[in-house]
Amino acid sequence: KVLPACLLLALLLLAPALSAQNERGLVFNLDIGELCLQSGQCKSGCCHRVNGLSLARCAPKAAEFQECSPKHIYQVYYKCPCERGLTCDADKTIVGSITNSNFGVCKDPQDSSRR
Repeated sequence: KVLPACLLLALLLLAPALSAQNERGLVFNLDIGELCLQSGQCKSGCCHRVNGLSLARCAPKAAEFQECSPKHIYQVYYKCPCERGLTCDADKTIVGSITNSNFGVCKDPQDSSRR
């Protein structure tokens, strides 16, 4: 009987978000500054935390020349991934991911004059 109650609660929470895809929801389509658990919940596509003890909040993606993190499966970032069309020139090794040192800078891959 606990499982159906949990399922009902989940459906009640998700229904407003799923019914209004272009409007802000309780779980998805969150605005900058709202609490999040993963980047898929944020309109911006970045769920950001300042440090390991802080709460994660939706934040704008990194612009050109700003610090960034490569996209990863956890989807909570200390530095947001780059805006569309930019690449994060960073350490993409497993060691960089584990030690949380895989930060880089957003660059335009089409702009060869700045390389």
